[in-house]
Amino acid sequence: MIEPAPTTPLAPHLARGTLIEVVPDSATRPGHIVLRIPNTSYQLHLVPATGFATPVGTRIIGTIHARAKRVDTTGTGGRFIEPVYGRPRRIQGFVVGTDPAANTITVDTGVPVICTLTDQRQHPSQFSEGQFVGFDVMDGATFEPQA
Repeated sequence: MIEPAPTTPLAPHLARGTLIEVVPDSATRPGHIVLRIPNTSYQLHLVPATGFATPVGTRIIGTIHARAKRVDTTGTGGRFIEPVYGRPRRIQGFVVGTDPAANTITVDTGVPVICTLTDQRQHPSQFSEGQFVGFDVMDGATFEPQA
């Protein structure tokens, strides 16, 4: 269900969503949460970075972290996370921040994602705010609730 967009401004690295499911560990997959992003159809499967005691149905704010394979600049397309339902596999959007000390870039894909660069040939200083980028995401994207 598409919900009205929230009106309270957040820092550009914080993600807002509704916790809709907590899935326990299984023989083939680690435990994860399902986070619905407001005003979109996204239901992201993310591994909780810490112990998770938030009740299902609660609106939460935190950071989404992913490990990016080679990041490429793109000239066309839109902001997205692929697939709409499931763990993030492909991301495209605008760079909204860089952190050379942490080796990360923050990408606005409709929801901000903090991405650690894993290609040794790339560094956050090679990217600038407003630049349009796309890349594949390694398995294990996480969500860390705001304290």
